[in-house]
Amino acid sequence: MPRAPDTLNRQAEEFILLHHSEEHTDADTGYTERRLTDIRAEISATGTYRHSAAELAFGARVAWRNSNRCIGRLYWRSLRVRDCRELSDAEDIARESAAHLREAGNGGRIRPLITVFAPDTPHRRAPRIWSEQLVRYAGYATAGGRVVGDPRNTGITALALRLGWPGGPGTPFDVLPLIVQDGDGTLRWFVLPDDAVLEVELRHPEGGWGAEWGLRWNAVPAISCMCLEIGGVCYPSAPFNGWYMGTEIGARNLADTDRYDLLPRVAERLGLDTSSDRSLWKDRALVELNRAVLHSFDRAGITMSDHHTESSRFLTHVDREEAKGREVGADWSWIVPPISGSATPVFHRTYDATERRPAYVQHPEALAHTRGEHLV
Repeated sequence: MPRAPDTLNRQAEEFILLHHSEEHTDADTGYTERRLTDIRAEISATGTYRHSAAELAFGARVAWRNSNRCIGRLYWRSLRVRDCRELSDAEDIARESAAHLREAGNGGRIRPLITVFAPDTPHRRAPRIWSEQLVRYAGYATAGGRVVGDPRNTGITALALRLGWPGGPGTPFDVLPLIVQDGDGTLRWFVLPDDAVLEVELRHPEGGWGAEWGLRWNAVPAISCMCLEIGGVCYPSAPFNGWYMGTEIGARNLADTDRYDLLPRVAERLGLDTSSDRSLWKDRALVELNRAVLHSFDRAGITMSDHHTESSRFLTHVDREEAKGREVGADWSWIVPPISGSATPVFHRTYDATERRPAYVQHPEALAHTRGEHLV
């Protein structure tokens, strides 16, 4: 939604002042005012303005720094920015999204990376990537109410099928096509090339169970349905990634009852007493499933952090930011890991939950599409 000129001017000024205060050490005290004068003139003439490459990179990195739900912000300055703002065609976006996955995968040494496509303007709505992440697994709803694959993705899977995707082989880990909406509203699907999807076969360090079940997960968590907002300008297609923390896969994706729900199966394999929750079979199965994830990524040579290490890193980030006079916002419910929370140092603190800009913003329309609420 285009912003009113007064609002856009104010947000642009806030961002330019922030950028200059943190990045410019030269003695040219007139730089900021000259830049703002140019921006005001551009907004007056076109209804928007264009960030310089340096402004775009700074804005994307600070948006990561401001991500209240992300525990892995210590390395926000290392985010690499691919400037693809000239691209707005769905086919180009799909091609460069695959290139993003290859570069981010980096042979297993995962790189924090963002690819920024064309922004919204008052005269043209930019394309959207409706896939929640660049790599997601299909969820096929069966007539009996069972789901083959990831139940989270039944909506986007149904959408892909209605758009003409023939479906995968029907395994629990079929990679979904990328769904992109053109500026004119047309939805298109694109199969990701095999060499762009880096995956890890999952197996437990003792006995190897997991491999026999065909368990796997992709290695690059590239979020693709959020808008990058910098100084009032919205970049709705800007897939970005860090690397996985093990619990994201082992304690949520594979363990949640509304996802792959593997804890009963793991408990059975381990011979645990599941007749009562008081046996703590869920807890024991959860730890072993997370061990399998960490072991498998290590075995494959793929970057992954564990929740204890990442919690300590987050507090290092907080200390560094506070030393620079910047308060770190955080959502406690997201920062505290989903297992062994009280055994990590992030549990024993409170946080300011104020949302700051620049930011990655979840647009309600994108969430609706990832849930399949606007099937065509």
